[in-house]
Amino acid sequence: MSNMLVQRPTTRASAPKPQSILIVGCGIAGPVLASLLLRSPGPASSLPHITILERNPSSISSGQNIDIRGIGKQIIRFLDLEDEIKRSTTGEEGLRFVDENNRCWAEFAVDKSGKVETGTSDVEILRGRLAQIFLDKAERLSKDVQDRGGKGVEFIFEDSLESLHQEEGKAHVQLANGGERSFDLVVGADGLHSRTRKLAFGNEAEGCLKKLHMFAAFFSMPKEDEDGEWRSWFHAPGGVSIMLRPSGTKEKSTVLILLADKSGIIADQLAGSERSIPAQKKLVMSKLNRIGWQEQRLTKAVEAADDFYFDVTAQVNLAKWSHGRVVLLGDAGQVYLT
Repeated sequence: MSNMLVQRPTTRASAPKPQSILIVGCGIAGPVLASLLLRSPGPASSLPHITILERNPSSISSGQNIDIRGIGKQIIRFLDLEDEIKRSTTGEEGLRFVDENNRCWAEFAVDKSGKVETGTSDVEILRGRLAQIFLDKAERLSKDVQDRGGKGVEFIFEDSLESLHQEEGKAHVQLANGGERSFDLVVGADGLHSRTRKLAFGNEAEGCLKKLHMFAAFFSMPKEDEDGEWRSWFHAPGGVSIMLRPSGTKEKSTVLILLADKSGIIADQLAGSERSIPAQKKLVMSKLNRIGWQEQRLTKAVEAADDFYFDVTAQVNLAKWSHGRVVLLGDAGQVYLT
């Protein structure tokens, strides 16, 4: 009998099919997650096929100052964005508490080394500017993956979720304009008032917003010489707190107004018109009456602002951040301050 070795045919395991992932929301968290996923190890053909869904025509270009600290700095370094983001900061020199005559009674300078965290981070940037940097990064990574044979990212703007249900190992969604789609995973990165959360969690999401008895208004206004590069923080009687901050440009300053509402009076005044910008502006202007600090300038700026944003401050209070094949990310599932 021959001593020949008989080699048995081997079968090569087929490569797993790339996962399909829907990310709802193209603000901060959504594009960052897409970029991290596209940087996963392995061939481009094995990387997930990502769809980013955004109800607005484009990434929102407005929004208040964001200070990047801790794990946030690690993420921007990992994405090779630290230098670009630092070139785009507001240049805020620190925080000054001022009185009605704009006299400083306490100040805390930024530590530009980043070793000591103060009221102003050494990486302080406007939300809209940061969102655009993250979106540009996701688009560049997507093109690179597609050039190497992968799927990359499909961006869908001016569309939104109509419905969502899960069965047979898939999450099925109905888009308002784009028909029905199925995904392996749906990520709700659509903010405090997340529709993804409402659709996926149902009754569990009802009443999950813990109101923090405060409202916030943000807008920008033409910059004046006396504004400088420090944040001015003024506290007025009646639970009104105002921050005037640099934007990183010579043309405008930004304003954040916080309105305490422990008694619920503001909530009652806005009942039925919570999303009405004219009603919101009217309320804010009424709170600026007789504050004693830049009253006329701020009132005119509120009335003229085309980037005015107003919302309640709240905390999302859920027992878990995932349900089946749906997971919440960013403000949709965590503590949120407007």
